[in-house]
Amino acid sequence: MPSQDSRPTITIPGTTSHTIAPRTGRSSREGTLRYLKAGRGAPLVLLHTVRTQAEHYRHLIPLVSDHYTVYALDLPGMGYSEIVPGASYDEPAMRAGVKRLLTELDLHDATLVGESMGAVLALTTAADLPERVRRVVAVNTYDFRDGIARSSLLARFVVSGVLAPGVGPVIAGVEPKPAMRTILKGGLGDKSALRPDYLDELLHVGRRRGYPTVARAVYQALPSLIAARSRYTEVKAPIHLVYGEKDWSRPSDRQANKQLLPAADFAQVPKAGHFIALERPDILADLLNSVA
Repeated sequence: MPSQDSRPTITIPGTTSHTIAPRTGRSSREGTLRYLKAGRGAPLVLLHTVRTQAEHYRHLIPLVSDHYTVYALDLPGMGYSEIVPGASYDEPAMRAGVKRLLTELDLHDATLVGESMGAVLALTTAADLPERVRRVVAVNTYDFRDGIARSSLLARFVVSGVLAPGVGPVIAGVEPKPAMRTILKGGLGDKSALRPDYLDELLHVGRRRGYPTVARAVYQALPSLIAARSRYTEVKAPIHLVYGEKDWSRPSDRQANKQLLPAADFAQVPKAGHFIALERPDILADLLNSVA
């Protein structure tokens, strides 16, 4: 891994850490990707949310690793994947990172599970690689206006500041622990699901050299996630749409995707928020294990 990377402060039992090097002859904007691997069986690819990393699935991985070989990816520039100066973090660029995982590891019959931003990428990757994808589980798709700004007044203030010209880079580089805790808890029905060690790990990653630039670029690229909805109908694999009852999406947002994908299975998790993988991993595990 590049020297700018450090080690995570938490570990997931049964997982090993691996990397995928940039492809030779490709643009220098393509960096090393890190992923966690565990279990046995058909491949299950886990794609995390905005501002998190592979450890977002720390509670889900042990529940499904008897049925699947799990690959939990750090999306480009996030977690411990390489930060490449000048790289793009719009939806097509992040999707390219997911496709690298599937193609470089030659995965077939894969189930793609994504939450939030990861849900959008799971769907668009499945549209691009139908021959490799068996099923898509899209949890709380992040394809609507405002997104995390709906978490709280504080979240709206922080996101607006990060996007502002001039001061944006400065604000992106300052992540007070109380503010981060408040914003993340705004995505949870059960506030206790945000474990202190996980919060510390996210802040640890946020101190990586160049990470504030990545964080700002990801927020700037959020409109590309909304635009990516146009790709959903190209997916050939079975789709499961899962929403938390208290997700940031509005009922109209969810209904729009139900209408766009009438053949998709649809489920709503009572009392859960945006981060179902943190507060109700058992629900996702039951779904995944039942179709393994």
